[in-house]
Amino acid sequence: MRTLKEPAVKERKSEIKEAGTIKREFEKFVLEKDHPCIMAQTVFSMDNLDFHVYNDFGTGKTAGNILEDLKTYIEEYDFESNDFRTFLAVFPDSPKYSEIEFEKNLWRQLRNLHKLDETEWDEEVSSDPENEHFSFSLAGKAFYIVGMHPGASRKARQSPYTAIAFNLHWQFEKLREMGSYETVRDKIRERDRELQGSINPMLEDFGKKSEAKQYSGRAVDKKWECPFHKSN
Repeated sequence: MRTLKEPAVKERKSEIKEAGTIKREFEKFVLEKDHPCIMAQTVFSMDNLDFHVYNDFGTGKTAGNILEDLKTYIEEYDFESNDFRTFLAVFPDSPKYSEIEFEKNLWRQLRNLHKLDETEWDEEVSSDPENEHFSFSLAGKAFYIVGMHPGASRKARQSPYTAIAFNLHWQFEKLREMGSYETVRDKIRERDRELQGSINPMLEDFGKKSEAKQYSGRAVDKKWECPFHKSN
């Protein structure tokens, strides 16, 4: 029995070490490189991060794993607290994508997540990606999606590995309730301008234009059509 157990233990330790190394690279990306998103900096500095590593970006199998982990994340989330917690899915085996390639795979992953999700769309937001109140819903909760990858043109999206940050839409409403939303928003945009020389042209406040255009980080024009539509 001992010879059967030892390799499994060593393999598990290797997986943990690899995930830990990847997480530290993201910490450097956000904290040491002075990332413009002060919310991201707070989440990382307080270790309020639900961090997960997956293979095969965009696939249905990976979607199943992400969805199960997201359900656990939501179940354990403290909605009574003012401390925010981000779910970060990282795909270290992904190749370096062009922005268009990444966008295609991001929406493929989101479509696969939606296909597996048996819960109703969060009634607080629209399921129509053309609607100004659209937000992506999973496990009954609306999320603002932040796609990141090494090939992104925006420096704030140039993560060390392909990744998706799932930020609960509730967090932004909580900031509004606390009277901090505009201050946080303006500070992030100011820091983004200092980093890149301009703010992300895709950024809009929720309720003005659909946030779907913001998910991949790629600058798109008015003719852009969202590759996702909610199934009935």
